[in-house]
Amino acid sequence: MSTDHPYQAGLDAGVVRYQACEDCAAWQPLQRHACRACGSTRLAWRDATGRATVHSVTEVARAPTEDFRALTPYTLVLATLDEGPRVMAHAEPGVTIGERVRAGFMRHGERTLLRFQRE
Repeated sequence: MSTDHPYQAGLDAGVVRYQACEDCAAWQPLQRHACRACGSTRLAWRDATGRATVHSVTEVARAPTEDFRALTPYTLVLATLDEGPRVMAHAEPGVTIGERVRAGFMRHGERTLLRFQRE
């Protein structure tokens, strides 16, 4: 994902962003050209509060690439933002399903990654 992508630019600025319809307000699960709910093409990027609920947790012991080997072991979560979208992100160790978290950000190489922390 390039740094000029709205989601990545948001992370670089310390904000979690998601796409939503300007006509019906439905959030979009991925970047889209038309709203999944009403078909409108009036979509915009919005800033989320960064608060979420953990939906699933996994501990990664074997990094998928050399870039992430230095981070192992690390925790990945699927978390549902209060605004509705579900995102995958890093998280502090020991978070559990159902736990409330808030967005944090970490630099890894040339990128900023989303990393949730307990509220």
